[in-house]
Amino acid sequence: MTWFEQAFPILPYESRKQPGAKQMLILLGYDIADPKRLAKVAKTCQDFGLRVQYSFFECHLDDPTFDTFWLRLLDIIDEENDRLVAYRIDARSARSTLTAGTMVCTEKAVCYLV
Repeated sequence: MTWFEQAFPILPYESRKQPGAKQMLILLGYDIADPKRLAKVAKTCQDFGLRVQYSFFECHLDDPTFDTFWLRLLDIIDEENDRLVAYRIDARSARSTLTAGTMVCTEKAVCYLV
């Protein structure tokens, strides 16, 4: 992978990169009441996917990886005060994803042009 590809990764919904045969596009959103839990949930989500809105992530995951991700999140949240929602979308449906407007992304990229 070149430095440019590392600095500017392909977005999950771009046609050049679709979920693999055993992967699903996971859309995960959350509403977390406590700021400390919120930070932990956000960090965990960043480990598995790409932030596309403030509390909404897109992840390409196979079933075992999704299970690990989900269990990590369940260990963090307070189920009486917080909410997680994960939508699992198959590869065929993911290719039909439409987007418009600006994307919120916390990915940091440093680029030097000489």
